[in-house]
Amino acid sequence: MQLFVNDLTVMDFSYLCAQRGMVGESWIVDVILDGELNEESMVLDFGKVKKELKFLIDEYVDHKLLVPAEHAFSIIERDANSGEVKVDFLRPNGKSIHLLCPAEAYAFVYAKEVDIASVGQYLKDVIATHLPSNVDGIELILRPEVINTPYYHYTHGLKKHDGNCQRIAHGHRSKVVVYENDKLNVDWQEYWAKRWQDIYVGSQEDIIEGQQSALSEKIEDLSTHFFFNYESSQGEFSLAIPKSECDIVDTDSTVECLAQFMAMELKQQRSQSRFKVLAFEGVGKGAIAYA
Repeated sequence: MQLFVNDLTVMDFSYLCAQRGMVGESWIVDVILDGELNEESMVLDFGKVKKELKFLIDEYVDHKLLVPAEHAFSIIERDANSGEVKVDFLRPNGKSIHLLCPAEAYAFVYAKEVDIASVGQYLKDVIATHLPSNVDGIELILRPEVINTPYYHYTHGLKKHDGNCQRIAHGHRSKVVVYENDKLNVDWQEYWAKRWQDIYVGSQEDIIEGQQSALSEKIEDLSTHFFFNYESSQGEFSLAIPKSECDIVDTDSTVECLAQFMAMELKQQRSQSRFKVLAFEGVGKGAIAYA
């Protein structure tokens, strides 16, 4: 007997990629359970599927940075005293990425790359230890939202958030909708999709000098990177990432602030026009701003 739940949850996270750098992503999760009927004549109660499996997925992937632990670029150092983990992702040509964060900020995928197959196996291994005895197997279908209009992948961290959004490197795959003078403008949507393709959106106030960062050791030329640091309720977070893969805002990087940033940037380019921007944060949610 099989039990299925579609659209169980959406995982919003970022991952490290040798070619693309730090990539924000959003995947929808469907699940199929194989097993015998229990004493309630069920494989598993739908309420438990939705609550318990969603909890595990959120706990182990959502709002984390996924690191391909078996990639040759990945160097992972754990501090047993502080509980912090340092990750150096040594991409060549000044494109290395470095982090020092609490262990909970990461998910270490033991594969050479982070993709649907490796993340699916990672989650199956986690969930399998929490299933009741009558459930023989689980299939996870991870899939991106079908988006037929322009979209981008972005990563950020929200230091003022009281939950997991405060982690300095989590992200989303998001579409953007732009109206200019009440008319849909695909060119502006394409502009943002290109500008924020695989981008880290950082706050100006979180930037520190490279010499002040604990992450500068493995960076040959400090001028090639932005260095970010902040402390929040989950601990201290540090990131060093190539400047060419960043966009800096003078506000927090909440979706509300990003929507307003986008609208104001467009207004500066066409001062006589009125703009309405719908900036999505992952699947089915976001903010609207006007300029």
